[in-house]
Amino acid sequence: MKKILFVLLMLVGASTLCTAQTLRNSSNATIGKIERDGTIRDRNNSMVGKIESDGTVRNRNNAKIGKIESDGSIRDANNSYLGKIDSDGVVRNSNNSTLGKVERDGTVRNSNNSTIGKAEGINPRHAAIFFFFSMP
Repeated sequence: MKKILFVLLMLVGASTLCTAQTLRNSSNATIGKIERDGTIRDRNNSMVGKIESDGTVRNRNNAKIGKIESDGSIRDANNSYLGKIDSDGVVRNSNNSTLGKVERDGTVRNSNNSTIGKAEGINPRHAAIFFFFSMP
């Protein structure tokens, strides 16, 4: 459930773009996308949820599973604080430990400065949610 939440939250805000935006892993393989209407699809093109304009994220059954706040704070469906992505792309967890960074060009790096993915054309805050807050 949390993995779906973070995949979807990562894409909040990208729904206003004209075309689907693609997320890629460090091997350049597609791992997800968002369509113009806010529909979220996984790497197999299966619909996994939808994003609302206020940042609310719903799963494929239309249940609210979380929200990304305008300040970059990430909250789950129970409004519990999970972490934050700051305006410089630095990602911190709920204990304020740095997890990594999303650069302006969409390159995603971990705390060791290793590239772990690419989210070109996607808001860095939303990309950070997927790469740093995904749960197995």
